[in-house]
Amino acid sequence: MKNPKVSAQAPTEVELKLALAPGGPAQLAAHPLLDTATATRLTLTNTYFDTPDGALNAARVALRLRQINGQTLQTVKTAGQGGGGLSSREEWEWEVNGNQLDIAGLKTLPPFQSLDDATLATLVPQLRTDFTRTKWDIHHQESQIELALDEGDIDCHGYRAPIREMELELKSGTPNALWALATTLAADVALRPSDSSKAARGAALGRQHWPLPEAHTPSEWFHRATLALDAFHDSGQGTFLTLAFEALATLAAHPTLNDSARPLAQTLPQALDANGQPRTAYGSAALTLARALANPTDLL
Repeated sequence: MKNPKVSAQAPTEVELKLALAPGGPAQLAAHPLLDTATATRLTLTNTYFDTPDGALNAARVALRLRQINGQTLQTVKTAGQGGGGLSSREEWEWEVNGNQLDIAGLKTLPPFQSLDDATLATLVPQLRTDFTRTKWDIHHQESQIELALDEGDIDCHGYRAPIREMELELKSGTPNALWALATTLAADVALRPSDSSKAARGAALGRQHWPLPEAHTPSEWFHRATLALDAFHDSGQGTFLTLAFEALATLAAHPTLNDSARPLAQTLPQALDANGQPRTAYGSAALTLARALANPTDLL
């Protein structure tokens, strides 16, 4: 366990989050890359906490209790740094007794040291995410990666949205292996990068408010398009699908894109179906483009 009382240095989680089209889970399960990997299936029940005024969400900090295999784990995650589905963020996790928050443990962590006892006392359940996780341990390009398929629901204040996503978490090795594995899977699995965590999705769902960031650079326009697609699928509001297509069009026409990146950007709008779901061409192009935007020399 990663116990905050033992070390103030937070472990860093590096992962690539990918949203799947409705047929994506079946395509993933049938992928030949998983033929020799052993699948582990878990049922996860998660409760996220925040203050009534949403102080943690505003600070982009997630606090949850997770029930799994008779254990209750308390987890704190900070905001992810990155884009195109790839993020690195601080994470603390430790076992607690019962279903009550370990407030004393929270006080030792940097994200909570600025909060007084009165504020910490107001932490209450805000949303739930209940899902089944199927995971495989994959060795790829001299790196160890945990591939997790999550299927279930987010529930916040009576609003619900489906969970249908894949996460590739780097256990050892280099982030390049995450990109490479994702690109290999994308050839046969309908997927797209997602920049929204389950906690962030739930908070937006409960408020029925999905703000999109301003954009100027190609990476910012790609991030805006990705968030707009996330918002469309959770809200059902067609305006967000329109905004996603507009952001992708602006990205494709952006004057700073080089000759290698532009065809990839131009592929993206055509590779979404009428329901905003990705075809396999979308995932392949989006992952290559996202990697290039994160590391511009990759497409020189």
